[in-house]
Amino acid sequence: MNAGPVTDRRFFVSRVFTLSSPYPDIMRRDGFEAFVLTLPKTTLVRQWRDDSVAKVGGKIFALLDRDPGEVWLKVSEMAFELLTELDGVRPAPYFARAGWVAISVESPLRGDEVEAYVREAYRIIAGKLSKTVRAELGL
Repeated sequence: MNAGPVTDRRFFVSRVFTLSSPYPDIMRRDGFEAFVLTLPKTTLVRQWRDDSVAKVGGKIFALLDRDPGEVWLKVSEMAFELLTELDGVRPAPYFARAGWVAISVESPLRGDEVEAYVREAYRIIAGKLSKTVRAELGL
């Protein structure tokens, strides 16, 4: 039985995006910036070589190096050990000693998985803010 043409607009939008962009939204500047700004009290600055840097309470929790490129973020010790075993994931230069990884567009991680790690990075860094700063931010 022929089901006929697909008329659901969401199907076409997702297919067109998938075919026109090989990278998950989070790995592109506009997608990274839009996503991190959904997290409470996040500020976004351009720093260093025009990297998109996401902060909470003045502390960096993630950044996008190049467009599209690598998402650098803070992870737990266990996640650091596991993630750095994957192709396309490496200790983040200058930040590795503090438990940061750099996830490249070549990694096997899907966009939603990278977003989950960014959320966790936010939680880790926000949790390290002083009680005073958290209270000021309403966190």
